[in-house]
Amino acid sequence: MAFTPRFRRVLTALLAGGFLAGAAAMASAQRGFFRSRMRQPTIHNASYNGQFTFVRVNYTHWEGGDWYQGQPAWSHGYPVAEQNLMRIMNEVSYLGARADDINSLALDDPELSKYPVAYIIEVGWWQMREPEAVALREYIRKGGFVIVDDFKVRGFGGGMGGGGWENFENNMRQVLPGVRFFEMNVAHPIFHSFFEIKSLDVPQAYNSGRAIFRGVYEDNDPAKRLEMIINYNTDISQFWEWSGTGLRPIDDTNEAYKLGVNYIMYGLTH
Repeated sequence: MAFTPRFRRVLTALLAGGFLAGAAAMASAQRGFFRSRMRQPTIHNASYNGQFTFVRVNYTHWEGGDWYQGQPAWSHGYPVAEQNLMRIMNEVSYLGARADDINSLALDDPELSKYPVAYIIEVGWWQMREPEAVALREYIRKGGFVIVDDFKVRGFGGGMGGGGWENFENNMRQVLPGVRFFEMNVAHPIFHSFFEIKSLDVPQAYNSGRAIFRGVYEDNDPAKRLEMIINYNTDISQFWEWSGTGLRPIDDTNEAYKLGVNYIMYGLTH
């Protein structure tokens, strides 16, 4: 599916920050690689009303997880990245998502069960608690779909990547004992659930090497439902977050939005 003229107008508006916004964001990004006083983001969760609401998972991170501007690891880009994605969703589909109300919930918050798609990032820093493991297991078994993003290799940037894949895998073995992680390829239906994605050689925000896509399936059977999509060694959401700054090329941003739209559509239909 090609982008419509209306979509292009919306994306142009998001990209209209121009040189000044881009320069300001670049300066902020440069400052952000140094730790500062811990600061918790303000969360204003909208009450459930049946309308699609994007949910980002919050969690406790290991020591050092507040490396970026003092923000907890789970919150990087919150809520701007998903607000931009929801605006795109509403322009290309009839989903009617809340564009400004972005909820953030802990995995063991009973409210999470009301929402079919959950999004979690920087899982190399994720310090899982046992109640979270139990709650995530039940969420997945009841049909919840999980998107994992912004996930660095261990030791990236002098330790800014946290525990990397190893930490995430250890956590997931608490959630789903015996879990297997399957390499994804472009033939999977998730890459064709709305836009036709023809290659997984996607633009990289800052990590080295190629992006890696892995999946977790029901009963470890790739013929069954995909329960979790994992974007490893890449940061798709950074393109959503920075799409109003001029810091990322439009074509690369388009591809990142296509992935986000497809993930949501797959999660809602499977």
